[in-house]
Amino acid sequence: MSSDPVSSEPGAGFVDPFTLRDGSVGEPPRHYGNPLGEQRELAAGRAIVDLSDRDVLSITGPDRLSWLDSLTSQRLIGLAPGIGAETLLLDPSGRVEYAARVLDDGETTWLLMDAGTGAGFLAFLSKMRFMLRVEVLDRSSEFSTIGTLGEVPATLSAATAEGNGIPLIWHDPWRSIVAGGFQYAAIPVHPAESWNYAESLVARTNLDALGTLPAAGALALEALRIEAWRPRAATEIDGTTIPHELDWLRSAVHLSKGCYRGQETVAKVHNLGHPPRRLVMLHLDGSDGVLPEAGDEVLLGEATVGRVTAAALHHELGPIALGVLKRSVDPVAELTVTTAEGAVLAAAQQAIVPPDAGAEANVPRLPRIGAVRR
Repeated sequence: MSSDPVSSEPGAGFVDPFTLRDGSVGEPPRHYGNPLGEQRELAAGRAIVDLSDRDVLSITGPDRLSWLDSLTSQRLIGLAPGIGAETLLLDPSGRVEYAARVLDDGETTWLLMDAGTGAGFLAFLSKMRFMLRVEVLDRSSEFSTIGTLGEVPATLSAATAEGNGIPLIWHDPWRSIVAGGFQYAAIPVHPAESWNYAESLVARTNLDALGTLPAAGALALEALRIEAWRPRAATEIDGTTIPHELDWLRSAVHLSKGCYRGQETVAKVHNLGHPPRRLVMLHLDGSDGVLPEAGDEVLLGEATVGRVTAAALHHELGPIALGVLKRSVDPVAELTVTTAEGAVLAAAQQAIVPPDAGAEANVPRLPRIGAVRR
């Protein structure tokens, strides 16, 4: 096996056929002229989303799953072919560096990653190979990612690439709490229960076969993702994010697996402490027709208490956003969001991670020496 990773970009002559469709705006298309209509079609399972800017890595070799398991937050040893998983690479302090959607076909492990994050993860993995029987390749120039909600259309299934006879379709585990995971959201019915999301890998040379399928833009998918409270590396993480803050223990962390980088922080915060920040959904005042952007400040009175990570206009809920706030913010407090243009939007918060998240070990505090018991 080669000792050097192969890194690749889409070929110089590649033209994404989705950008040639009528009304296409952006590359990959953000919309095709009717963002809300496209959103309804996508939610109903009648459209596909071109995500051809996403990164794709592959890992081959008999040690691939045990190796990845030892480095990242999810239990991947024994991952069955065709079953979707998600894992995080943390730094030694437990902060999220990379997030990967994981699919194994029995011979190759496929990592589906947000645009621009694959190269850094590839570089890290390449340095950690040592004498293990693994080879890591960048396959982004070969495959496009296609997103769907609901049942994968037959035309897309027929065009989807296969590995070892397994269709390369990743089904999002966010829909329910995975084995070894934990949910902080205190809600009887989680919005993710209707999030039947999948990503299919299609050879770039085979994208024309999807020309008969209706398409929705990335804006439509983003609005539905926000509705499902689904975190993403490209939007929700920054240099200090820990998984607990985003309720990411739900799908991407196994709390009782073996050691991995950052595990001590994961265990301490979950069992004994509280995450310093918490994810919320914000219902925004849409009177002015203005949406905030990632990084816009969330304020309580005149004090900045957080930031917007993503915002969208939802076809039913109106303007909504995900935001990360200080844990101390009252979950019923009325907030405002200030946009870069100076607009001030009223924002009602819906708690995803509650202020008391963590401390699950419920260890009683020992009285201080000399303290009087009452």
